[in-house]
Amino acid sequence: QVQLVQSGGELVQPGGSLRLSCLVSGRTANRLIGAWFRQALGKEREFVASISWFNANTDYADSVKSRFTISRDYANNMIYLQMNSLKPEDTALYYCASSQLIRFSRLESDYNYWGQGTQVTVSS
Repeated sequence: QVQLVQSGGELVQPGGSLRLSCLVSGRTANRLIGAWFRQALGKEREFVASISWFNANTDYADSVKSRFTISRDYANNMIYLQMNSLKPEDTALYYCASSQLIRFSRLESDYNYWGQGTQVTVSS
């Protein structure tokens, strides 16, 4: 059983920065890929970024690639999303997730474990 507990969400100003955290528990064989998704009100959930747990290879959505950084702390079982140059359109409920796949995926259906969600609101 994989558990994901998120923290770090808050209200930030446009252009500001914020780091989201996700504590992941469970056997590493069941969480080979970590990811962040987000869902704005009235919108579909969309892929943000993903990372390979073991080698830290990353994948980013085009909309965030130059501004967001996904990382992991292997020793402490943490996945992070560092968000810089935040825009109002980044406002969403952010979810961390894990997948048993051995390759990157941008499809939410490929992720079988999800965090509880953390609200990020970007507003002046």
